[in-house]
Amino acid sequence: MTSTAPADVRPDPPESSGDRSLREFGYRQELHRSLGRYASFAAGFSFISVLTTVFQFFAFGYAFGGPVFFWTWPVVLIGQLLVAACFAELAARYPISGAIYQWSSRLSNLTFGWFAGWIMVIGQIVVVAAAALALQMVMPPIWSGFQIVGGDPAPTSATGAANAAVLGVILLALTTLVNVVDNRVMSVINRVGVTVEIIGAVLITVLLLTHSERSPGITFHAAEGDTGLFGALLVGSFTAAYVMIGFDSAGEMSEETRNPRRTAPRTILTALGAAGLLGGLIVLGGLLAAPSLTDGKLGVDGLSYVLTSSLGDGVGRLLLADVVVAIAVATLAIQTAACRMLFSMARDGQLPFAGRLARVNPRTGMPSAPAVVVGVLAAALLLLNFASPEAFLAIGTTCIVMLYLAYAMVTGPLLVRRLRGTFTVEGADETGRPLFSLGRWGVPVNSLALLYGLFMTVNLAWPRAEVYDPAGGHWYFQWFTVLFLLVTVGVGVLYRLTRTQRLRSVAETALPLPETTH
Repeated sequence: MTSTAPADVRPDPPESSGDRSLREFGYRQELHRSLGRYASFAAGFSFISVLTTVFQFFAFGYAFGGPVFFWTWPVVLIGQLLVAACFAELAARYPISGAIYQWSSRLSNLTFGWFAGWIMVIGQIVVVAAAALALQMVMPPIWSGFQIVGGDPAPTSATGAANAAVLGVILLALTTLVNVVDNRVMSVINRVGVTVEIIGAVLITVLLLTHSERSPGITFHAAEGDTGLFGALLVGSFTAAYVMIGFDSAGEMSEETRNPRRTAPRTILTALGAAGLLGGLIVLGGLLAAPSLTDGKLGVDGLSYVLTSSLGDGVGRLLLADVVVAIAVATLAIQTAACRMLFSMARDGQLPFAGRLARVNPRTGMPSAPAVVVGVLAAALLLLNFASPEAFLAIGTTCIVMLYLAYAMVTGPLLVRRLRGTFTVEGADETGRPLFSLGRWGVPVNSLALLYGLFMTVNLAWPRAEVYDPAGGHWYFQWFTVLFLLVTVGVGVLYRLTRTQRLRSVAETALPLPETTH
């Protein structure tokens, strides 16, 4: 893989160790390397955005699993920590933008890696749309005036779904602008937003736990239903699965991070660990502080209902405003990660309009075209919400499946390399210390990470009618995730075939150089 960007005729700035590391992989330093350790942590934490995702999917998890759905949280956290440990090794060895694409390509081959990157970037675009939809869960409860379309703010209603799309499009316009303006502006907003989110998450946790109405033993109670306990837990795990994705974003931002070989592996693990701990405590606090577990409101309005009813309108709305900040920063961070993936693949000439998508503004240090592409495509997905409220869940679940599958397309080739004895983590980071490595734990951790990822991919994508089409009559929503994945792969195959044919045609029609006679 080599960079296809035009040479910069201006004098190069002093080369850092990160710049030299990037040059070893055949790329020039074009993105501005200005992110420190906290900014790298913020990139991963804001993608996970525990407040955004917990508030968005708490009601869903409770509706299907009841209080016992809490126990899916530590299970998913352990599974994702196994995946994150593998990614930390790869972030130390390959500190390059487009992490999933780059890692999978270098562990297997370019074709397999291309599909991993393709599935990942499409999944990221869907995650951007899903994150923007989360505003509907918190803005109308703050002020009824935010319900611009219709009167029912519930996201499962027609007017609530339509209003979610309107709010989401407005947010996407703002995040796209920030992703075009400047690397430093994006970083400042991200850091401030994450700080506010962490403070808010800790405050929400403390207030909920101090307003408990019942004991933690309630978490062993399951919801009544036909799916049984195991089935309820499988569906209830969607909440935790949706929350704990995106920790690889610290790797995505490697080319903009100082000392990436040392910083990125640690921030991948700390971002996931911090989000997992805070999220689990918030879920537990919500279950303990809810005024009622049987009035039906917890399975519809979720944590917004708990905050405003248990803590009072004033405090509850103030904390919901903090969640709005978290949602905005999460949408920004996810869009940034998707932009870096598009940029990385385009830089290798692996996408249509690669030259335009790989162009970096030398003043801002931002690839502007990918930001616009991601923003427009995510906004187009939001229009599905006008078709049916079921689109809210379909979009959310689809993005999780896409990312889980892309993760497995990294942990799978990595395990094969380990078993063949061709994967080693040698060398030192920028400070001279050994690179992060799992050592002898590599094979067992990697094996469990792959098995967990494949199991959750199937679990999330399984076309359960009671989950995806509870009202009936919308078969396309029941099969939406499977169909979306098939279309994504099909479009990728078609593009690869036409690209290969085009390159072959160019090679066949090229005229040979005339022989020189003496």
